[in-house]
Amino acid sequence: MGCALGIGAADCRLISVMKIRDVITPYILVTPPQANSIKPDWRKPLPVLVRVNGKPAAPWRINMMPIGDESFYLYLHGDVRKASGTKVGDHVEIELRFDARYRNGPQHRMPAWFGVALQKNPRALKNWEALIPSRKKEILRYFARLKSQEARESNLKRVLHVLSGRKGRFMGRPWNRGA
Repeated sequence: MGCALGIGAADCRLISVMKIRDVITPYILVTPPQANSIKPDWRKPLPVLVRVNGKPAAPWRINMMPIGDESFYLYLHGDVRKASGTKVGDHVEIELRFDARYRNGPQHRMPAWFGVALQKNPRALKNWEALIPSRKKEILRYFARLKSQEARESNLKRVLHVLSGRKGRFMGRPWNRGA
């Protein structure tokens, strides 16, 4: 489970078992020594380029999320698992490299239907603005993949519920007081 350094000093290859967190969130645990081999002494979301079992040809851009003990969760969303043909419980080979070109902030535009709803709900808007950039990016990426009007309406109702400060679940995690 150690990290073998690859081509460059910031490369890391590791073999691990894909596990699941919070019932629906597949991840790989990246230990402190492994994380330090990618970017020493990093304590915030760590932007990396990722390939799983050599897939895809062009690595995915993902932020590893700090746990608090110098370890990180490398969450593997559906597109990554599909491209690599992997599932929870599989042994996988992970290639990681620090993404020096990463810039904070959402890559997807805010959908008009979400922006209008936020403007009508000041508390939800305030909590949206207080979210960390990586959480906003995650939500906007999720919204960009919604296909149907029914899916947009259902997800809008849930996100406004949690951003308004009420307890609930959205995107596979519990929310409390808008965060």
